[in-house]
Amino acid sequence: MVKKRSSKATLLSIFISFIVFCALVPVFVSLPSLPSHHAHHSNHKKVNMKFEIDNDRFWKDGEPFQIIGGDLHYFRVHPEYWEDRLLKAKALGLNTIQTYVPWNLHEPTPGELVFEGFANIESFLNLCHKHGFLVMVRAGPYICGEWDWGGFPGWFASLNPSPKLRSTDPTFLQLVERWWGNLLPKFVPLLYDNGGPIIMVQIENEYGSYGDDKVYLHHLVTMARGHLGHDVILYTTDGETRELLEKGTIRGDAVFSAVDFGPGSDTWAIFKLQKEFNAPGKSPPLNTEFYTGWLTHWGEKFARTDAELTAAALEEILRKNGSAVLYMGHGGTNFGFYNGANTHADEADYQPDLTSYDYDAPITEAGDVDNSKFNAIRRVIARYSSVPLPSVPPSNGKTSYGSIHLQRKAFLFDMFDFTSSTNVFESENPMSMEYVGQLHDRAQVFISCPSEESDSRPTYVGTLERWSNNKLSLPEFKCHSNINLLILVENMGRVNYGPFIFDSKGILSSVYLDGKSVHGWKMYPVPLHNLNEVQTYNPIKKAAYSAFNEVSASTKRLVYKSENTSTEPAFYSGDFFIDKSSQIKDTFISFKNWGKGIAFVNDFNLGRYWPLRGPQCNLYVPAPVLRQGDNFLVILELEHPDPELLVHTVDGSDFTCGYSQLNVHQM
Repeated sequence: MVKKRSSKATLLSIFISFIVFCALVPVFVSLPSLPSHHAHHSNHKKVNMKFEIDNDRFWKDGEPFQIIGGDLHYFRVHPEYWEDRLLKAKALGLNTIQTYVPWNLHEPTPGELVFEGFANIESFLNLCHKHGFLVMVRAGPYICGEWDWGGFPGWFASLNPSPKLRSTDPTFLQLVERWWGNLLPKFVPLLYDNGGPIIMVQIENEYGSYGDDKVYLHHLVTMARGHLGHDVILYTTDGETRELLEKGTIRGDAVFSAVDFGPGSDTWAIFKLQKEFNAPGKSPPLNTEFYTGWLTHWGEKFARTDAELTAAALEEILRKNGSAVLYMGHGGTNFGFYNGANTHADEADYQPDLTSYDYDAPITEAGDVDNSKFNAIRRVIARYSSVPLPSVPPSNGKTSYGSIHLQRKAFLFDMFDFTSSTNVFESENPMSMEYVGQLHDRAQVFISCPSEESDSRPTYVGTLERWSNNKLSLPEFKCHSNINLLILVENMGRVNYGPFIFDSKGILSSVYLDGKSVHGWKMYPVPLHNLNEVQTYNPIKKAAYSAFNEVSASTKRLVYKSENTSTEPAFYSGDFFIDKSSQIKDTFISFKNWGKGIAFVNDFNLGRYWPLRGPQCNLYVPAPVLRQGDNFLVILELEHPDPELLVHTVDGSDFTCGYSQLNVHQM
């Protein structure tokens, strides 16, 4: 009997099967036409403002306008820092902000719409307006952006029928219409013609890199026009080749076709090609993703681009009245479980992205501007800006709060009663994470022998990874009862780009022992809250925090080395004290000497750490997460803790950990 499935996806699931086993054996994991809505603008007073395209130029209130913009994603920056980052973008010389809108952040469960906290897009857009920025909104429904599943909600994978993404599939279009029916009306009073900052709204994103369904694109245009009216400029963005533009654009003057490319490309040859996909006189040269850096996956060398070469390539665009949007102007952080992933030649070539989304952008992950790239780009923009650039604000203060002594609070497996039928999903074969409320990425395998002995613990066997697909040999294990096979499966981020974005999580096929399929599974979702989720009662969180008030300060600092070398997943917690409010500053937590896991500070999900794989060593902690007095750190360590049970707060980022593969994958 399978319990009613939840629609909410989580990070981890435990799969357990009970088997009789006394020898060395291998284990492996194979691995209808929709109505359009019409916007009613009667409540929005028209003002004498106009942003338009004519004579292959952008025009703002009748004057030629050159877009010098940058991507800055509200969902990758703590809301209390939105204004700080915008002021620094202004000092860089930007006059336009471009941002994606991730559907999964705003609708984490079906029908549960969230527009608060990190998801308060209206507040962010009003701040842009306050500081004189124009805005280009990338409304999706697909965004890519190195964001989990390109912004699609994880609960899509639990629907029956499953929607065919990025297509005219009626199930998918009905979902889009419902989503846009809630999102796009929020933009109407913020459109430029209505006195707001929004000058352009993007339809889909780089669709030419995925498909060529023009009916689908036209349907999105109809939806957008129905909500936004016919004055706002709609645009598409595609790569620099003819093939990509042929597939991803809508010819004519209904939708403006823009391009994206980075330094090293033949700038004006690409802009000449762009003109073929726009109506005559309607093709101002615009690069909507001028790459100031690049993304980095776990296990790669941190991607960097030369500051002077980047600035020179930008000048090549601006000096002939071309427009550009820096991708990224400021990268920020993939807080929580929202990082995306990529694949290459085949689905098995899985490459999850870092927690940091620094992107080697001119404004760093922590908002620093005292770097060569910021200075080089600012010098170029200053030569083409229509107004003098404001002075550069100082970088935010950073500090170290010293070492944090941790205690092991609970083994993960001890938090589940494997003999109970409560909070468990049972089936003959493994079910995907989406169907149980949550192996496709990474699985840690354990075996245990149920016993009355108090010190009987699960034995770690090894790890199966999606990108290696090796077999595991189980050790000889004598047991007087059935042996438990436990598999802890981690979702490391859904693929967000390319043909393999249909990326369900969990164990997606049978598990075999000696060539025979194992049946009779119990699945236990591990409830860890994601970014911006409302806190509810959580027995795992309670266990992790329970001993804070029960243990004296001196006891907290005792180190039991012999007990702290277990490879069994466990929760650890510790605290640090900030004496004065004036001492609250940005910091970083270094996880050198730790294995792999997730960290929370004051209930805020900082994201994943994995120093053994690298290159990211430290997790960024924005000052607004901290508070005067006690601050609490909780981590779930999946592999092995530092024997000293110490982490260190430091005053800067570090991307030198792990082993670095010198090739940097680029899409």
